[in-house]
Amino acid sequence: MEPPVTTTYTLRRYGHRQAAEIRQVLLDVHTDAYADETDDFHDQERFAWFVDHWSGLPGFDCVIAYDGDEPVGYAYGAPAVHGREWWREYLSPAPETASTFSLSELMVRPKWRATGLSARLHTELVGRRREPLAVLLVDTTHSRVQALYASWGYAKVGERRPFADSPLYAVMVRGLQP
Repeated sequence: MEPPVTTTYTLRRYGHRQAAEIRQVLLDVHTDAYADETDDFHDQERFAWFVDHWSGLPGFDCVIAYDGDEPVGYAYGAPAVHGREWWREYLSPAPETASTFSLSELMVRPKWRATGLSARLHTELVGRRREPLAVLLVDTTHSRVQALYASWGYAKVGERRPFADSPLYAVMVRGLQP
């Protein structure tokens, strides 16, 4: 599939209050992005639960990219709940600061991949957060995606399977002092 000719995207930011307004957009982009997946963990019904969970958090922050009127990708997450920064268990000693932004999803529809859009979405979302740390999970079988996040300053600090039926994920944190 060839990338689109247009590389000019409109980025729009949404918060918790607009969650219902953007819910179907998030689900539709997910369906396209995971069209080739056959496991139940990535099906739309399961993903809808995650969308509702994350968008229900008061600090939910989402950036959606549009090519004209067509949504082509997004990134979203929320601040970690203070005292529940689960990623800290992978570091000894853990950083003094606990203020963390949890990047839950960064997704680009297949036709728009390899255009630099994921970097723009990431920069717009995470680059404008006030939290000094960011954390995310990446499927351990997706080494190219892990390498991309590493190029953006994330370091792998461990591995985690958050649900019995989920893939094994690399735990990656950005903002750690070397």
